[in-house]
Amino acid sequence: MINAKTNLAKIALFAAGTAMVTAPLATAEAQSLRDLENAVKRRQQKKNEWRNIGYGSAAVGLWGLLKGDRTLMFAGAAGALYSAHRYEQDRKSQSKLNRARASYFGRTSFTRNGQRYVRKTVYRNGQKYYQFVRA
Repeated sequence: MINAKTNLAKIALFAAGTAMVTAPLATAEAQSLRDLENAVKRRQQKKNEWRNIGYGSAAVGLWGLLKGDRTLMFAGAAGALYSAHRYEQDRKSQSKLNRARASYFGRTSFTRNGQRYVRKTVYRNGQKYYQFVRA
């Protein structure tokens, strides 16, 4: 009975490890323009969340300083510093996503799966857009 439980635990551990390794690979293949736009929007939301958490943590640290509570002061300061760090990471990540999107439209054409696509300019409602169509 113990041997069966051990084998079941090994199988479950292997399945979990495989899922963690293959999940990023599946998302890496699905990089399209819409995926990039959604990633940029999500990164902006996360940046705003970290900024707001940083403000709140700084307020807690200031409150602890004014009340003479060292625990609150250090917890607030640590939270504010960590939030600032995460905000900076998200800012850099968003810049990389924007550069990837710009490089996508910086090309006049590309080939995918043996099919050639050419960039065309489209005007809708007075706005200028680019789209790729099959050549």
